[in-house]
Amino acid sequence: MNFQQTITKRVALDGIGLHSGRAARITVSPARANSGIVFRVAGHQASIPALASSVVDSHYATTLGVNGTRVQTVEHLMAAAAGLGLDNLEVGVDGTEIPAVDGSARPFVALLYSAGRTTLAARRQPLVIDRPIRVGTDARWLQIVPCDVFRISYTLDSTHPVVGTQAVSCEPTEHVFVEEVAPARTYGFLKDVGNLRKNGLAQGGSLDNAIVVGKRGVLNELRYRDEFVRHKVLDLIGDLALLGRPVLGHVIARNAGHALNFALVTAIERAHGAPRIAACSVRELVPLPAALRPAPGVAAL
Repeated sequence: MNFQQTITKRVALDGIGLHSGRAARITVSPARANSGIVFRVAGHQASIPALASSVVDSHYATTLGVNGTRVQTVEHLMAAAAGLGLDNLEVGVDGTEIPAVDGSARPFVALLYSAGRTTLAARRQPLVIDRPIRVGTDARWLQIVPCDVFRISYTLDSTHPVVGTQAVSCEPTEHVFVEEVAPARTYGFLKDVGNLRKNGLAQGGSLDNAIVVGKRGVLNELRYRDEFVRHKVLDLIGDLALLGRPVLGHVIARNAGHALNFALVTAIERAHGAPRIAACSVRELVPLPAALRPAPGVAAL
């Protein structure tokens, strides 16, 4: 699809925030061409564009803010919009955080499907990667290299036997995003829950909205054997959408997280520039070629 899209009608969703534990409601409305995705928080006048320049925190979740107004954990909604090829949306937020729902992007996909889609007159302007860009360290890194499509190859390593080494490679289409990536839930280790909550995080976390990994196994049932790495891909798609336009390039990742995702976005912006317009999705999901698999290391949430 060469033309920008938005939704056809306003839709809403309620829930609680994963980290805040507070009630939250979003109302998603159609938006005009070239407006991008914009958040508006109830009780605040400032609008928050879903762009890298609005990121105020990328520790455990992606938080956007302008002039003291904040909205936390936007990545799953952003991934759903990107996966469905929606470029322009207005998102009203009643609360401080996007609802966690089940910890994946699947409820947001269902919400946006229920709103219908409208094609706008303006064309998309893809960001074409013309040189390799890399961020991170030897153990945790992201790089993007030239490619004529958007593709992600991701390796997740963990010393925990339930996670182990997981790897996938995906090239965007909507169908496989919806079926193979969107349902993958966020996860955490039981041993870390106390410290997270002491630091004001995971206040709303439960077995209903996260995979919880204990010493010998998960405390709830996995949707996919490799659900952990699929969720990493989901988060990466959501964070890359903060470039504000679709990307043509191959992202190769090892043990990254929101902070590294944001570092890659800002590095791409420095190298190429990125005016506001967003859209990406996922095509075929296949095992990562053995040549791209790094040595085992330690997974990072």
